[in-house]
Amino acid sequence: MSSPTLPGTAAALLRRDLRLLWRRRGDALQPALFALLVVVLFALALGANPQLLARVAAAVLWLAALLAGLLTLDSLFRGDAEDGSLEQWILAPVPLAWLVAVRVLAHWLATAGPVLIATPLLAELLYLPRPLLPVLMASLALGTPLLSLLGAVVAALTVGMRRAGVLLALLALPLYVPVLVFGAGAVARAAEGLDPGFALLMLAAGLALAIVLAPLAAAAALRIATE
Repeated sequence: MSSPTLPGTAAALLRRDLRLLWRRRGDALQPALFALLVVVLFALALGANPQLLARVAAAVLWLAALLAGLLTLDSLFRGDAEDGSLEQWILAPVPLAWLVAVRVLAHWLATAGPVLIATPLLAELLYLPRPLLPVLMASLALGTPLLSLLGAVVAALTVGMRRAGVLLALLALPLYVPVLVFGAGAVARAAEGLDPGFALLMLAAGLALAIVLAPLAAAAALRIATE
């Protein structure tokens, strides 16, 4: 009997996660609905002032994407820890870090995917100048997977704790702040007529580093949690 390959294992786990997500379609829409709620509340709080809304649009949309991902972060590995799947992951003939990376990909597709699709509409609600939309989309495309990877490490560290939602947020937010600064800063520089390339390159460098290191760190934390 041949041993499972890495692509085959990834495809099987991704299909399983997406199938479970499809069965809970209401939960899948929560991140996008939450982002919409954040945008609407900011718009109501700041009043019907297009100039003021346009100045803060990028920061509000980035904050909405960050909070939407944080909303479901606690459930990243908790279900597997509770039903015993996590022990099977550790005993599987494939690297645990690979399985973690696939789970993070599924989490990003489920949380950031709907938000990215809704971003052009949300940007119109906040009067974001249309020439800035490509920069915003590029920053979100680079930054949101980085948020998921960093969040996976924190979720793995707290997977053995009961009711770790508040602690998880306290641990994750300091890691998220630089991503938020560079992501919103790229759009702010573009709005001032400056080159946003440096901020986008920093996000890309952080993403490349996190793709390599975050699954390894999360896998080590999961092993410790199951001992």
